[in-house]
Amino acid sequence: MEANAGLVAGSHNRNELVVIHGHEEPKTSKDLNGQVCEICGDDIGLTVDGDLFVACNECGFPVCRPCYEYERREGTQLCPQCKTRYKRLKGGSPREEGDEDEEDVDDIEHEFKIDHEQDKNNNKHVAEAMLYGKMSYGRGMDDDDNSQYPPVISGGRSRPVSGELPISSTHAHGGEHQMLSSSLHKRAVHPYPVSEPGSARWDEKKEGGWKERMDEWKLQQGNLGPEMDDPADPDMAMLDEARQPLSRKVPIASSKINPYRMIIVTRLLVLAVFLRYRILNPVHGSIGLWLTSVICEIWFAFSWILDQFPKWSPIDRETYLDRLSLRYEREGEPNMLAPVDLFVSTVDPMKEPPLVTGNTILSILAMDYPVDKISCYVSDDGASMLTFEALSETAEFARKWVPFCKNFSIEPRAPEMYFSLKIDYLKDKVQPTFVKERRAMKREYEEFKVRINALVAKAMKVPPEGWIMQDGTPWPGNNTKDHPGMIQVFLGHSGGFDVEGNELPRLVYVSREKRPGFQHHKKAGAMNALIRVSGVLTNAPFMLNLDCDHYINNSKAAREAMCFLMDDQVGKKVCYVQFPQRFDGIDRNDRYANRNTVFFDINMKGLDGIQGPVYVGTGCVFRRQALYGFDDDDKELLMSQMNFEKKFGQSAIFVTSTLMIEGGVPPSSSPAALLKEAIHVISCGYEDKTEWGLELGWIYGSITEDILTGFKMHCRAVIAQVGTGYKGGKLKWLERFAYINTTVYPFTSIPLLAYCTLPAICLLTDKFIMPEISTFASLFFIALFISIFTTGILELRWSGVSIEEWWRNEQFWVIGGVSAHLFAVIQGLLKILAGIDTNFTVTSKATEDEDFGELYAFKWTTLLIPPTTILIINLVGVVAGVSDAINNGYQSWGPLFGKLFFAFWVIVHLYPFLKGLMGRQNRTPTIVVIWSVLLASIFSLLWVRIDPFVLKTKGPDVKQCGINC
Repeated sequence: MEANAGLVAGSHNRNELVVIHGHEEPKTSKDLNGQVCEICGDDIGLTVDGDLFVACNECGFPVCRPCYEYERREGTQLCPQCKTRYKRLKGGSPREEGDEDEEDVDDIEHEFKIDHEQDKNNNKHVAEAMLYGKMSYGRGMDDDDNSQYPPVISGGRSRPVSGELPISSTHAHGGEHQMLSSSLHKRAVHPYPVSEPGSARWDEKKEGGWKERMDEWKLQQGNLGPEMDDPADPDMAMLDEARQPLSRKVPIASSKINPYRMIIVTRLLVLAVFLRYRILNPVHGSIGLWLTSVICEIWFAFSWILDQFPKWSPIDRETYLDRLSLRYEREGEPNMLAPVDLFVSTVDPMKEPPLVTGNTILSILAMDYPVDKISCYVSDDGASMLTFEALSETAEFARKWVPFCKNFSIEPRAPEMYFSLKIDYLKDKVQPTFVKERRAMKREYEEFKVRINALVAKAMKVPPEGWIMQDGTPWPGNNTKDHPGMIQVFLGHSGGFDVEGNELPRLVYVSREKRPGFQHHKKAGAMNALIRVSGVLTNAPFMLNLDCDHYINNSKAAREAMCFLMDDQVGKKVCYVQFPQRFDGIDRNDRYANRNTVFFDINMKGLDGIQGPVYVGTGCVFRRQALYGFDDDDKELLMSQMNFEKKFGQSAIFVTSTLMIEGGVPPSSSPAALLKEAIHVISCGYEDKTEWGLELGWIYGSITEDILTGFKMHCRAVIAQVGTGYKGGKLKWLERFAYINTTVYPFTSIPLLAYCTLPAICLLTDKFIMPEISTFASLFFIALFISIFTTGILELRWSGVSIEEWWRNEQFWVIGGVSAHLFAVIQGLLKILAGIDTNFTVTSKATEDEDFGELYAFKWTTLLIPPTTILIINLVGVVAGVSDAINNGYQSWGPLFGKLFFAFWVIVHLYPFLKGLMGRQNRTPTIVVIWSVLLASIFSLLWVRIDPFVLKTKGPDVKQCGINC
């Protein structure tokens, strides 16, 4: 399929296929109406029909007929501007070598100027119009076109993924079908050559061992002889290096991990003794407070066990990119690295700025990976014309940004992040032109930002009649809840070239069909639609998904993942590779723990030492077959029962693609069939009566679809890999602990809310949750606190996390527990018990006009009520308790100490929240004044009730001496 050929919109259920062409104005460096040849300076001239002669239909570079014929006969046969191969123009242009490869229909009569009727080929452009925008509206092909589809179970060999969408080399039967195949064949991009000398034998042996393939290659090069075992032979050393594993586990040093394990066991014993003491020593004067506190402490102990023990065997990992290149990127042979389909999901461009999404896409297109093996799919689940136009601008800027990154080894390859880095950008740069090129590129990027900002400003006010495209066609997504599926290829072959003439990765815009009355399953449904449309168009064996605001900060990330997924020893056992997340735009002190380093550098490393980390929703490279949920035994069962359609849906082409373990599009499929099927698989009713969302792809039923999806793959992988690394074919107990913890940890918010309220109640009622303790009993408390702090210190020692990051994480465990997690539990219970569905709100990724301004902006929400209330009552309780102790004398300070310590524990953990309530520095927002008045009112009422400065004396007993006593 040709890039920039038009937006394809359609509905399979309604049998509609609409092609909108000409929305984007052609962006060429030369005027298409130029009258002078850029090679010889002569006039270009006209055709026999009186039209201006055009040599290159791709870019319109002005070349006259003699120069065109000379270039085809004696030169490189390439257009000087876009490097596209000149096609033979019918009507007198002699046939040259290579013309047979691009045309199916002979043109002998025109080659020798034999006149025939021209009307016999009136329909020859039907398919071309459908794909390349010469129809405004139309219907899809008839059902009898299914004769072009490959059989569901194909014995043919799959075609490797390397170029654009492949097409059939065979002719379709029937006049219209034949013309369809013929006209589309001219647009084809041939895959990387598999028929070069030796490549066929390479393909036949690629299922065998690496040694046999390496020996075959060395025999071809003449380097395999009697001296093969000579250790001094550099080729032999290279061969030995290529045979080595592509990655390895790096266990934590025993001097760090053994003391950590010992203190965990010690803490568990101390915790058991402490809970026994708490249960056996109730407080009779305040049995309700005591019982509440004991229940909370038992739950905290249970939650700690689930969280702590999966970190028993943490590991690090190392990858060897040089070995990967030696094994799969041998000089003189086709590049054997596996193709990767990358998914970027976005919904609302007002909350997820197009500039942020554009930076993510640019970091993908500039990856250090073979360009013919990268395909980027952007899911616009809001069907926004702003996203569509911004993606067009991003594709155009990528033509300049990608070669700049690759020529100068730029890191990171998201321009916004790169140009904002406060580092010495000249370090390690030796090219004399770098400074000049960088300045020019920065200017280009600033102009790109201005164009994006103009699009955003334009989109602020929606016209009453809806958005209109440049050709006058209404935007198909004007109604975001009722629109057809849309697909547009922005980059790819025949138009996907950078300014230096090099090919760019494919970039595809996808907006799935939405209709009223259908359940669309939010992000999980959008990701499953991308799985299917990519399976039809490119079908790479691996997939990487990213949120729109998560750019790739390491251009070799895909290669790092391939070191695990393509390793001969362990690759088949790996379902997915989860990358840790790193965050930019955070203040130096990370006041709100946004970096989340404790989770990624401690918890995830611990899980990696068991059976792999959990999937966190972004930055994960999947094996496509793992998301399909079957192994070879499952395939044989499905083939015997013919249950493919029940499992995958009513698409023969997509079902065929699921059987291709090594990837590649189905054989004998024309771009017209692929395009129609791509619209089919993103239709709103495609998943009905299938296993999508239940056993396949992203799993439905929860806002946290990532946890369910990762858990499903973990269970399937363990069952499928019996005897190859997983004992007994079962999920290990520590891995189960981790998944149980991810499920129940939000419920910790309920006991946490109660426990944070207890100190204030104790201070205001002069009661406590514990009885007076003896010196021996105090040792339990001292031992518990020492074990808690020692565990944290040793954890920081082996993980490398700073103590400040660890403390921030502890604070936000409390803040999140009494706010977001609490409301998540309430909403979940409402959905289960009352059937009230949860509304999913996309968080804003926009930034303010100053650094970190968004972090300090105060925005009112009901989530603030519980933590604010806890803060106020604890502060009031502290004041009331101290006042009461001053009033009652010295003997009151002893019991007060434990209560104050308890209250200060709560206040210190909520301190970042309190600081956030105060708003930005140097400005007191109105909300602070309101809370101050409210706090003063509550405090005044309690002050009157306590009367701390009034001497409390005991009068005579009325019962003994009467009322006149």
